[in-house]
Amino acid sequence: MISIHDNEITSYQVDLKNHKIILYTEAPSNSERVEVSFEDVLAHRFETQLEGSIILDIQEYGLNRFFENNNELLEKQKDYCWPMHYDSIDELSIQLMKEGYLYYVI
Repeated sequence: MISIHDNEITSYQVDLKNHKIILYTEAPSNSERVEVSFEDVLAHRFETQLEGSIILDIQEYGLNRFFENNNELLEKQKDYCWPMHYDSIDELSIQLMKEGYLYYVI
């Protein structure tokens, strides 16, 4: 498996229609280019995209952590159907778990 720790994100592509995100990265030691691909993406949220952004880790968490970390955001974005239409956070939780979604933090 290729290590992406300390790779710089040089660009990324968000393909909303095909539910896919690709991070284009470059290794610090030899400038090897590595693509990190996420498929079947329901929603994403990027903050503070800056030149020179470095990947320290990509962690997969259970959906319980998603709701703990994003409760305020979910309430704020509910009227905008992010990450999907839902009437309550409990309803959203049941739907995401039923559909087998995962939560990644980069």
